[in-house]
Amino acid sequence: MITTGLIVRLEAKPGKDEELAQFLRDGLPLVGDEPQTIAWFAVSAGAPSYVIFDVFTDEEGRQAHLGGPLAAALMERANELLAKPPEIEYVNVLAAKTP
Repeated sequence: MITTGLIVRLEAKPGKDEELAQFLRDGLPLVGDEPQTIAWFAVSAGAPSYVIFDVFTDEEGRQAHLGGPLAAALMERANELLAKPPEIEYVNVLAAKTP
């Protein structure tokens, strides 16, 4: 059962919108290898704003994701791509519909 999630808000630096969008697209295979990440979405909220939303069955899965390769890659490129540090919200999932 899905119980936890993350909402991560990202703001691209001026002129880095498409580069950040491509970074997020390229991140899909990285989270695809995370068995505890049940669902992962990277969405554009209208340039320069982007959001990652992902869900997990438990806190262990959430922490594994935060310590995973996509988070590491994002932090490695944060100064290059982001206008400000990512805003990370820890959320609890009340209800979910997945395939």
